[in-house]
Amino acid sequence: MGQRSRKRRPVGDAPAANAEPLRRGYARGRERDERIRAQLAPLAPGERPLPLMLAAALAALLAISNVVLWAVGWEVRGDEDQGPTGVFFFAGLLALIAIGMWRRSYIAVLGFQALLALTVIFTFLSLLVASNVAAVVLCLAIIAVAGTLFWFLIRVMARIQLPARRPEERVG
Repeated sequence: MGQRSRKRRPVGDAPAANAEPLRRGYARGRERDERIRAQLAPLAPGERPLPLMLAAALAALLAISNVVLWAVGWEVRGDEDQGPTGVFFFAGLLALIAIGMWRRSYIAVLGFQALLALTVIFTFLSLLVASNVAAVVLCLAIIAVAGTLFWFLIRVMARIQLPARRPEERVG
């Protein structure tokens, strides 16, 4: 069998030519990340940033509204009656997440962000098959709210996981 003809380079030459711009790019990125980290301050005891309070309130509101809608007999189109198990499971999960976020738990914020990300993905897929203007507006509103809340919770998560520092300590 024949070999493809190609120029053979000595070992070690190819990476050296492309490595310098790559190293500079990584160095700039590391410097930018360090500047951002230096600006972050850990959450003070009892401090709850606005995005965290909004996320906890939204999770609690969704948990309560799911149970209330089930109690008044709201039916989802195309869904057979499968009993209250799914409703109570999801409502309980949202309630636990809301309580965890109120207590500033990193894992609760991470879980809520996962739910927000899934919401944005499924709403975008629903937008692709929206059949009227009202459906398009509803999908865009859900994407805007969930995406914005997701974005602002990123910094809150970073502040939650920062270790408490003494005032004289510097990062870096």
